[in-house]
Amino acid sequence: MQEKEEELTLEEAFTRLDEMLERLEDRELPLEESFQLYQQGMELLKHCNEKIDTVEKKILIMNGDGGLDEF
Repeated sequence: MQEKEEELTLEEAFTRLDEMLERLEDRELPLEESFQLYQQGMELLKHCNEKIDTVEKKILIMNGDGGLDEF
C-alpha cells in the first residue's frame, strides 16, 4: 500500500476495499497475489474498525441541561 492506513479516511479505506474485491473476483489473478490482497484487506478492515470505535467514543449526546456529554 502506498499510504499508511492511519492516514486513510474511512471512505478511502472502503474505496480500497472495493477495488481489492474487484481484483479478487478476477479468475486470472495468481494465488499468491490473492493471498496478499486478502491480507491487505484484513488490515484495512481492522483499520476501519478502529476508526469507527474512535468515532463512537466521541459521539456526544445532549443531556437534560442542554449540555453535551460524551457517549
